[in-house]
Amino acid sequence: MLPLTTPTQHESPLLHFPNRNTPKPTGWTLGEWLLLLPVGTAALFFHYGHEWLSDLSSPVRLSAILGWLLLVIILSAFAVLRHAEHLAERLGEPMGTVILTLSVTGIEVMMIAAFMYTGNGNASLARDAMFAVVMIVLNGMVGLSLLLGGLRYHEQTYNLQGANAFLAVIVPLAVLGLVLPSYTTSSPGPTFSPHQSTFLIVMSLGLYGVFLAIQNLRHRDYFVAPRSQSKRKMALLHQTEQAPKTPVWRHTLLLVAYLLPLVILSEHVATPIDYTLRLWKAPHALGGVLVAGLVLAPESLGAVRAALANQLQRSVNILLGSVLASISLTIPAVLAIGFFTESTIILGIDTVDTILLV
Repeated sequence: MLPLTTPTQHESPLLHFPNRNTPKPTGWTLGEWLLLLPVGTAALFFHYGHEWLSDLSSPVRLSAILGWLLLVIILSAFAVLRHAEHLAERLGEPMGTVILTLSVTGIEVMMIAAFMYTGNGNASLARDAMFAVVMIVLNGMVGLSLLLGGLRYHEQTYNLQGANAFLAVIVPLAVLGLVLPSYTTSSPGPTFSPHQSTFLIVMSLGLYGVFLAIQNLRHRDYFVAPRSQSKRKMALLHQTEQAPKTPVWRHTLLLVAYLLPLVILSEHVATPIDYTLRLWKAPHALGGVLVAGLVLAPESLGAVRAALANQLQRSVNILLGSVLASISLTIPAVLAIGFFTESTIILGIDTVDTILLV
């Protein structure tokens, strides 16, 4: 474990979170008034969406609708990040990270379900999205956060026991959910039989439930910053407590309020995206990459900002937590959808992707 450098040696206040320790207005801020944008967009598409999406042959109309929906979804996702970060400040780690990862994973599940119900019903979308999340985070965002944090502070510390705990659950779930289906013989193709699917649902939810208990109750210290950072953390906490705070219930309500319109928006954005992929004759896997990119955008930004603020432990919690939540919650959700709709869910990845995953 690397030693922690003295903050005054390499820190510059220009890279800290903006306005974190300054008094905040008690009224509604501009960011909170922006809630009207997703709510209004969801209301318009709820009433007129079928008519607007019935004919997408015009490139201008297709671009306008797709750009509008993607912009609103991205803004809503970043608003979820903002309120989750405020809750993290009030509730502390690791509870704040759990709230963020569960919120963003909920967006991912909603988008995957919407894509499965529209267009051609891509049976492998969930697999492609989960595989994209694993590859983007573990091979991209983790390295980027470590690189930027290292360039800024030269040396940073995190709790290795927490990272090992994440990986100890991610690896078996990834093997069970993404690799094993390609080698089963009880069902055709890279799929699971109903009994195997039931076992995987119980296993995924059970492992994630046990992990949450370990993370938040039994071994909470594994997921917080090392003690060498305690003095700086206490100083930052003292400064934050001097500023007026927005109640926890307010951030909770706003977080839920930003999530609810995404249910309608995810359903409608699936239609123009599916139409565009078919128009360009793009591979089906690109749909999973798009879903992964949309849902990972706020978490990736939060992880990078945490690394730049010398909070590498929070960055690790966000990134590894997003991978774990994506696998352990998306698999049960899509398999349950497959049960109710009597549709086939393709989970197994091919040999090349298996090698990349390993």
